[in-house]
Amino acid sequence: MPFTDWVYLVVYTIYAITILGTIVIVITENRNPVKSLAWVIVLTFLPVVGLVFYIFFGQNFKAKRMVSRRIKRKLRKRDYHSIVNIDELPLNEESKQEIKLCHSLCSMPYYSGNRVKIFTTGQSKFDQYLQDLEAAREYIHIQYYIFEDDKLGSRVKEVLLRCARRGVQIRVLYDDVGCWSVKKRFFKEMQEAGIVVRPFLEITFPQLASRINYRNHRKITIIDGHIGYIGGMNIADRYIEGLKWGIWRDTHLRIEGPAVQGLQLLFAVDWSFECKEVLSAPHFFPPIEDRGESGIQIAPGGPIGEWSNIAMLFLKAITNAKKAVYIQTPYFLPTDSLAKALQTAALAKVDVRVMIPERSDSQILRFASFSYIAEMLKAGVKVYFYQPGLLHAKTVIIDDELCTVGSTNFDFRSFEHNFEANAFIYDREVNSEMKRIFIDDQQHCRRIILHYWRHRPLWQKGLESIMRLLSPVL
Repeated sequence: MPFTDWVYLVVYTIYAITILGTIVIVITENRNPVKSLAWVIVLTFLPVVGLVFYIFFGQNFKAKRMVSRRIKRKLRKRDYHSIVNIDELPLNEESKQEIKLCHSLCSMPYYSGNRVKIFTTGQSKFDQYLQDLEAAREYIHIQYYIFEDDKLGSRVKEVLLRCARRGVQIRVLYDDVGCWSVKKRFFKEMQEAGIVVRPFLEITFPQLASRINYRNHRKITIIDGHIGYIGGMNIADRYIEGLKWGIWRDTHLRIEGPAVQGLQLLFAVDWSFECKEVLSAPHFFPPIEDRGESGIQIAPGGPIGEWSNIAMLFLKAITNAKKAVYIQTPYFLPTDSLAKALQTAALAKVDVRVMIPERSDSQILRFASFSYIAEMLKAGVKVYFYQPGLLHAKTVIIDDELCTVGSTNFDFRSFEHNFEANAFIYDREVNSEMKRIFIDDQQHCRRIILHYWRHRPLWQKGLESIMRLLSPVL
C-alpha cells in the first residue's frame, strides 16, 4: 500500500474513532434522550461541523458549586426580611406550593411587602432607571448580558461615572459573549473612574470550549439595597429605538422593598464566583421597610446545580393552573414535559395562550418555534403572533395570583445552559395588570387557526421539522 494511502487510513481511523467516541460520550452522559438523539444525528450526518459544534456547544458544564456553602450561609445571615412560615401566608394553596418548590430547588427566600412597577417600553424603563442611578448614595450593582457602547450605553456610563466621582461604590458584571463587540476602552474608562468592572465567564482559549456555551443572561440592578430591576431588557439602543422592521416590545420590573435583598443575594453569588470578593457587609443588605403588598421570590436558573430550577417552577405553575396560563416569549421551544403540561391544561379547559413574535431576530429559532404550533393548536392552546415588531418579553401569568417576569426564554437554552433570573410575584393586582398588558398586546396579534396553519408551504413544514429536530442543541 502506498505511503499516502497509509496516511489517509490512519487519519480516517483517528477521525472515525473521535466521532464514535464523541457519540458514546453523548449517550453515556445520561442527558435528555431527545437532546442526545439530536447530537447523535448531527455528529452522524454532519461529522466535521457536528464535532466542532459539540466541542463548543455540547459539553456539559462541570457540575460544581459557584460558591461554597459557607459563603452562601454568610450572605444569607444578612437576609433580614425573608418569611419562613409559608403556610401562614394569605395565599392560595397553589401559590404556597410554588413558593415551597422554589425554596427547595434554589434556597431562595420569599419576601412580602414589595412595590412593583412594570415597564413595557425601553423609553419608560431607562428614563426611570437613569433617575434611580443618579440618586444612588452608597452603591450600585449592575449585571447585564448586553451592555452596548452606543447612545444608551454611553448615557448609562456617563451617569455611572458621575456617581463614582462623588463616592458611590459601583460594580458592573457583564457577559463576555453578550458584549463581544464592545471595545475594551468602553469599560476601561469606567475602571479608571474607580468602577469595578468584570466579565462573567471570560472567554480565554484554554477555556473556550467549556465556557462559550454557558452564558449569564441575567439583567438585574441593585441600588443602595432599596431599589432593584429585573426583566428582559439589556442596555442597548434597540430596546428604545426598535429594529428597522418594527418596535422592540419587552417587559422589565422595578422593585422596591425587601425582595431587593433577593436580587442582591443573587448578584453577590455571581460576583463572588468571578471576583472572589464576598459582598456580605451590612450596608449591602440594609433593613428595608415594607413598600407595598406584593410577595416576591427571586429564582435563579443555570447549568450549575442538580435541577432545572425555572423549568420546574414553570411546570409546577402550569400543572397547578385552574383558570388561565398566558405566556409571552420570543422563542417557543418547550421541553417535552412543558409541552405536555400546556396541552394537558388546555385539554382540561384552562385558558392557555402563547404569544410569540411573527418575525424574529433568529430565523433558525423562528422556524424551530413554529414547529411546535400545530400540536399546541390541536390541544386547544390559543397561539398569537405579535406583529408590530419583536416581542422580547419573557412572562408567564397563572390564574389570578401568580405571575413571573425575568430573563428566561421558553426554550432549552434558557432552561439548561444560561444563567437566568426571574421574579415570581404573588399579588392579585400585579397579576391583573400583567393580564391587561397581555390583552393589549393581543390586539396587535394575528391569532393562528389550525385549519389555516396546516396549509402552509411544504418547504416550510420541512424546514420547521429539521429545526425542530435540532432544537435541543440550539
